[in-house]
Amino acid sequence: MEPVAMDGTRKPGAGKKVCVIGASGKLGRYLVQHALDRGYEVVGVCREQSVHKLADLAGEITVVPGATDDRAVVARAVNGCDAVLTVLVPWGVEHYASGTAQAVLDHARPGARLVFSCGWHITRDGKDVYTRRFKVYAAVFGRLAKLARVVDVDDQVEACRRIFASDTSWTVVRGSDLEEGGSQGLPVWSRHVGDPILASNLTRRVDYARFMVEAVENDALVHEAPAIVGRLTPSALAHAAGPA
Repeated sequence: MEPVAMDGTRKPGAGKKVCVIGASGKLGRYLVQHALDRGYEVVGVCREQSVHKLADLAGEITVVPGATDDRAVVARAVNGCDAVLTVLVPWGVEHYASGTAQAVLDHARPGARLVFSCGWHITRDGKDVYTRRFKVYAAVFGRLAKLARVVDVDDQVEACRRIFASDTSWTVVRGSDLEEGGSQGLPVWSRHVGDPILASNLTRRVDYARFMVEAVENDALVHEAPAIVGRLTPSALAHAAGPA
C-alpha cells in the first residue's frame, strides 16, 4: 500500500527510495524522520558503532553499517535510490568529506537527486561576503582542529568543489549556526552569505533537515548552493515585512 497523508492524499515521496548518508547523527536522524513522513522508503548509512542509535527505527528503515567514505558501502546503500541526502562532515584528516562526496557522485544512479549539507564557509562563486568575526573564527577553528587531527575544513571545501564541478543533479545546502527546538517552518534562503535576510545566522536543526528533504522534489534547487536561515529569525521576518 502506498503511503498516504491523514487527509487521504498520496504522500510526495510515495514509491520513491532515498538514502541518508550519516543517518545516526543529529541532522541525520531528522533527515530520516522527514523522509519517512513524506512517504519515502529510507536506507540509512552510519558507522557500525552507531547502528544502535537507529534501533528505534528497526522495521522502518534499512541500515547499511560502515564508514560513509567507504565506496563499497556507499555503492550498496545508494543502489536503486531516487535521491541521496548526505551529511558532509569533515572528520579527521584522511579526506573523509571528499571521499564521501566522491563515492556518492560516482555510485548514485544517473539522474538521482543528490543533496549535501555543509556550512556557510563554503562558497560556490566567490561572491559571498563574510563578517570579520566569521572569517577570524573560521580561520582559527579550522587551523586548530586540523592540528588536533579532528576536523579538516579544507577537505570539506574540496568535497564541495568536486560536487560543483559534477554534472549530477546536486544541491548543496549551506547551513547557518544551528540550534535545537521545535520547527519554525521551512527556512528561507539566499544565493550569497552577506544578504541581509541571513543576518540572524541561526536555524533550527529540524528545519535544516526539512529543507534538505524538500529539495529532493524542488527542481529549482538543482545546481544551487542555498545559504539558509530560520524562517522566524529577526532577519527573515524583517525581509518578509519589507517591500516585495
